Amino acid sequence: MKAIFKDHEGEGLTMKDTPEPTNPGPGEVIVKVKRASICGTDVHIYMWDRWAASRIKPPIIVGHEFAGEVVEKGENVEGLEVGDYVAAESHIFCGHCYQCRTGRAHVCQNLKILGVDVDGAFAEYVKVPARILWKVSPEIDPNYASVMEPFGNAIHTVTVEDLTGKTVLIAGAGPIGIMAIQVAKIEGASLVIVSEIKDYRIKLAKENGADVVINPLKEDLVERVMELTNGEGVDAFFEMSGSQDALRQGLRSLTPGGTASILGVFHNESISFDMNNLFTFKGIKMYAITGRKIFETWRIADQLLKSKRVDMSKVVTHVLPFEEWEKGIQLMMKGESGKIVLEVS
Repeated sequence: MKAIFKDHEGEGLTMKDTPEPTNPGPGEVIVKVKRASICGTDVHIYMWDRWAASRIKPPIIVGHEFAGEVVEKGENVEGLEVGDYVAAESHIFCGHCYQCRTGRAHVCQNLKILGVDVDGAFAEYVKVPARILWKVSPEIDPNYASVMEPFGNAIHTVTVEDLTGKTVLIAGAGPIGIMAIQVAKIEGASLVIVSEIKDYRIKLAKENGADVVINPLKEDLVERVMELTNGEGVDAFFEMSGSQDALRQGLRSLTPGGTASILGVFHNESISFDMNNLFTFKGIKMYAITGRKIFETWRIADQLLKSKRVDMSKVVTHVLPFEEWEKGIQLMMKGESGKIVLEVS
C-alpha cells in the first residue's frame, strides 16, 4: 500500500510503498482509509520543528484524522463489524488509569497518539484499537467524517460553558477556529468577533458566520472589542492561534469574571503575561483544552453533521488526490486553506 512516512530526522515527509497491516490482534481492527485530512500537527512533523524533533521517532506513518471502512477485526471486538463506516479518536487511551476510569480518557496517563507515537492513517489501510473508533452516521459525507476529530476540538473548546446571549472573541481563523465560529453561533452567542491576520482566513471567517473580523496588525484589537461590547469586554475568549500576542490581547479583551478556553499550541513553551491584572484580579476562569471528551464530543459532532446544523462545506476548502499530499501541506503552511482532505481510496 501507499503510505506517507516521516522516515528521517529533518524537514519533509516521504510517500512510499509499504506492506499492508495484517493479523489484527485481540481488540484490534483494520480499516480501509477512504479519506484523511491534514492537521497542523502533520505540518509540524513535516517542518521538523522543536516539538517534532523531541517527540517523533522515525520511521513512522503520520496522520491521525481519517474516515474509512472496517475490513478485518481481531478477537474480542464488540460493537463493530466488517463493513462499518468509522472515524477515529486520535488519543489512544489505556482504559484503566485513574483518568480513564473517571471520565477523562482524553488526558489518559498512558496516552499514545495515532500518527505521532504509533503508525497513523496517511495510508491505504491502518490497524487501530477498536476502542478508539466511532461508528459514523451513514448520512455524513466521508470528506466531513474525516474532520470529525478536529471538529471535536472546536466543540470541546466552545462548549466549556453556556454561551446563550454571550459575546465571544476567537483568536485565529485556522480550520478549528472557523469551526468554532459555527459552533458558537449554534450555542447561542450573540456576537462572534474573530482576530486574524491572513487575508485568506479573514475571508474564511466571514464566510463561516463571524459578525466582525479584526486584523490586529491594522487595528487595535482590544480597543475595537471594547467599542463593540460597550466597554464591557467579551464574555468568552477562545485562543486558537498559538500566538502569545493573541493570548495577551484576548485576556485584555475579556470581561472580569469571563471565561478563557485555550486550545492553541504555543511554539515557545515559556509564556508570559500579567498574571495579576489579566487573570487573578479579573477573576477569570481558564480552561486548558486537549483533544475531545471521549466519546461525548463525538456524539455531538456526529449529530451536528448528520442534521446539517453545521455547514462543513465552508470549512473543507480543498479535496485533493492522496498523491498531492505535499500540495496540501504547502497550502496549510501559507495559510491559504481551510481544512484539506486527501482522497485515499
